[in-house]
Amino acid sequence: MITTYFKNTIHSFGLCNGDCLDVLSKVSQTGFLFDMVFADPPYFLSNGGISIQSGKQVCVNKGNWDKSQGAEQDLDFTRKWLSIVRSVLKPSGTIWISGTYHNIFQVAHCLTELGYKILNVITWQKTNPPPNLSCRYFTYSTEFIVWARRERKIPHLYNYELMKVINGGAQMRDVWTMPAIARWEKRLGKHPTQKPLPLLCRILLASTQKHDWVLDPFTGSSTTGIACSLLNRRFLGIDREKEFLDLSIKRFVECQCPEIASDFRKRIPDLRYMDAINSKSEIYEELAEYGESLF
Repeated sequence: MITTYFKNTIHSFGLCNGDCLDVLSKVSQTGFLFDMVFADPPYFLSNGGISIQSGKQVCVNKGNWDKSQGAEQDLDFTRKWLSIVRSVLKPSGTIWISGTYHNIFQVAHCLTELGYKILNVITWQKTNPPPNLSCRYFTYSTEFIVWARRERKIPHLYNYELMKVINGGAQMRDVWTMPAIARWEKRLGKHPTQKPLPLLCRILLASTQKHDWVLDPFTGSSTTGIACSLLNRRFLGIDREKEFLDLSIKRFVECQCPEIASDFRKRIPDLRYMDAINSKSEIYEELAEYGESLF
């Protein structure tokens, strides 16, 4: 058992405050293994640049956690967290890692070096990217999500038929066109690198089953955890900033309201489609205690 900053009554949603390397070292000592990991690590972009947010020019500095320490130290950090994550991932488990060109090649290098097998690189094409202020480059409108499994020769879970159904009967491709974070996802507050809930729901639908354990070592405001709550998965999130963990708790408590959870589902295309073809009992099944607990 590990110490948590927050956990719900049935121990299916937990948050830890601290450095992910320290927390995961303790998890590793318990022998507990996760089914899937989603990681949104630092992109090392907080270097005094500017961008557009809600029509206004803003500084892109996110915080000290996003500042580059130099190429060698950034690479060493990436190697360390991917190594400790691999030790708490099931042999058949997979990991999804988001990034831009600033960090994603480094991530891919470390994955290969550590023995992971890269399965796909998803291109997330944003329908509402901010404009490029310098007018000297193409507008940045995409992010990348590397999907890899822990072992090269052990099969992984991919819900192929479900992805095909969601995609209207055609194979799901590796380019996903989705908007960036919506206003309704930020009504309790926001994290500077918050990912949209529809994106995380698709990732979970593609590579997990009900009751699976999901880890987010850089949880921020815990969009991964909110998606797990909506989809009956179990979750552990880790972050150094208590401010963002407190926001995570507020978001989790909010989505426990059936009316709000139903509203969220209607706003997420993949879930809206699934709800149209599933029975009500399947949609709103409650997550009871199920199998091994981590906290």
